[in-house]
Amino acid sequence: MDAQGRAPFVISGEGGTAPVVLICEHASAYIPPELDGLGLSGEAQRSHIAWDIGALDMATRLSARMGAPLISGQISRLVYDCNRPFEASDSIPEQSEVYAVPGNRGLSAADRKARFDSIHTPFHNAVSAVIDRQSALTGGQVAVITLHSFTPIYHGNKRALELGFLYHESGDLAQAATAIEAERGLMKAAVNAPYSASDGVTYSLHKHGEARGLQSVMVEVRNDLIDTYPKAQSMADHLAQTLAAAMAQVTQRGAA
Repeated sequence: MDAQGRAPFVISGEGGTAPVVLICEHASAYIPPELDGLGLSGEAQRSHIAWDIGALDMATRLSARMGAPLISGQISRLVYDCNRPFEASDSIPEQSEVYAVPGNRGLSAADRKARFDSIHTPFHNAVSAVIDRQSALTGGQVAVITLHSFTPIYHGNKRALELGFLYHESGDLAQAATAIEAERGLMKAAVNAPYSASDGVTYSLHKHGEARGLQSVMVEVRNDLIDTYPKAQSMADHLAQTLAAAMAQVTQRGAA
């Protein structure tokens, strides 16, 4: 916990009985007050560099729709990015897109380790525990779904993509979801876009999904599609249908 007693994660939807666990690492823009905003302007602290805009509202609704537990981060990824291993250069970023992050510069090894121990470790321990509980509750393997949003303009370039379904090594669920989106014809969707494993963004997905032999997918949604509560609710409803159909399709293939 930080000096204000804020835990690095919160678990919701624990009563859900679906064989699914949802993870939203970048749900919060909160920077502990003792870090003095990491030297950033208020605008930067509220921008997409600090959190995944709209992701928490979308994830919370999706948790309710799917009947799945959700683990959400409560500390800004600028303090420590829970979707990165300790050794990643951007686990505590000194630069994020066009913004320098002064409060992350010149940190000692002890300072970096303290952030890892107080944020990353309890977050991922909680994810592992929830997956174990959900597996025991449902009597079988669960699917792991991580939920993110991306900015419509990155380094000055507009992104036409609306949805991305990412994987690290095993692409069954991502490919099924993308194919279903193509059939539905409502969203511009692609596999491993706007990022891929080569960008280092699939850490949580691999750690808790593929490394455990579980079906998994990382969902990326363009944040202008979920930047208000009603839009986030609507997107969650849309994704609930796509993901349920994709999981059913992958399960049927496995049983064939």
